Amino acid sequence: MAQLSDDCFAFGGPMMSVDEAVGLITTRVNAIADIETVALVEGDGRVLAGDVAAPLPLPPFTNSAVDGYAVRNADLPASAEQAFSLDGRIQAGGLAQTPIKPGHTVRIFTGAPMPPDAETVFMQEDVRVDASGRIVLPPGLKRGANVRPAGEDIPQGHVALRAGQRLRPQHVALAAAFGLTRLDVVRRIRVAVFSTGDELASPGEPRAASQLYDSNRFMLLAMLRRLGCEVSDLGILRDERTSLASGLKQVAGSHDLVLTTGGVSTGEEDHVKAAVESIGSLVLWRMAIKPGRPVAMGIIDGTPLIGLPGNPVASFVTFVHVVRPTVLALSGALPEPLLPIPVRAAFAYKKKAGRREYVRASLRRAQDGGLEAVKFPREGAGLLSSLVETDGLVELGEDVTNVEPGQDVGFLPYASLI
Repeated sequence: MAQLSDDCFAFGGPMMSVDEAVGLITTRVNAIADIETVALVEGDGRVLAGDVAAPLPLPPFTNSAVDGYAVRNADLPASAEQAFSLDGRIQAGGLAQTPIKPGHTVRIFTGAPMPPDAETVFMQEDVRVDASGRIVLPPGLKRGANVRPAGEDIPQGHVALRAGQRLRPQHVALAAAFGLTRLDVVRRIRVAVFSTGDELASPGEPRAASQLYDSNRFMLLAMLRRLGCEVSDLGILRDERTSLASGLKQVAGSHDLVLTTGGVSTGEEDHVKAAVESIGSLVLWRMAIKPGRPVAMGIIDGTPLIGLPGNPVASFVTFVHVVRPTVLALSGALPEPLLPIPVRAAFAYKKKAGRREYVRASLRRAQDGGLEAVKFPREGAGLLSSLVETDGLVELGEDVTNVEPGQDVGFLPYASLI
């Protein structure tokens, strides 16, 4: 398990900015050292434990990039087309052991190895056959055209995949191209997830008239699994300080991260802060972010705890900016900064300076072909429909106070956030 000091998240400021929060997490969380070996087909989404150097060049042999005809550079037509005798054919997967003869060409197919001494390939659509069956090649083709040299993509010995890379299908494909069948990866981060609150009932259980079905917990479970975590769903903790403290302490030793939602504000029935302080240490973050200002982070027996707000949109936004970088840091993953794409605002908006805000919006194509963001018509951090019926978040920085239609803004698609 991750073992952190009780003061590793200590922060002296009155309110933490998003950048300060991410910086604090990424520099002070210790990465897990446990490594396991998985089959290549199980590598997607895992974090690579060590560098992978190319055991062979890619491509491993010089080959044709097109279907066509191979010739020697010395025979390339200079100023007029020239007829060549056809001397065999080489298909993909075939052998090319016989050197090409002067004044001859070889029929060759995409991916087939180049015959010895042949250095250029004419595309078949640029070639014609004369009445005697000879291959007529046009002038002007550049030396080496339409040929893929050995190692053109990746030379042998080059570090092609780096430790900390969170593997995606294209990384798995590259490992397969090297002939690898297994990969060393960091073991999955173990996360315990609770919801808190007497007002919650789990789906499938009886719901009192004054209760809501717990949705946050299931959203967080899904987001954690998309980050490659091994998740323990520990249900709902009731609003009682002693039982909260007992439940949190019980799971801290067997998990790398404890994640709760709800109960982190300053109300009389928000008990997470006091519960954590009774069994560990906690720095209550009042992050300069909307939605999601009340966020708590602390340490219980060396295990980090993050308490997210109870409103679902606030929980989603703060997960992205606090939990996501924590999970990546715990797994030793390379940084994955969130990079908003530029779009035009199709709405007007006012906000306070000194706070970063995230506006739920949908994308549409404007009449001039550009992309513009359309704000969800209603406000409120409790509106799950605002996450379902939009495409992502417009990020408004701390120095922004006013947005006008047509103004450039940064847009974060939901697909980029986990």
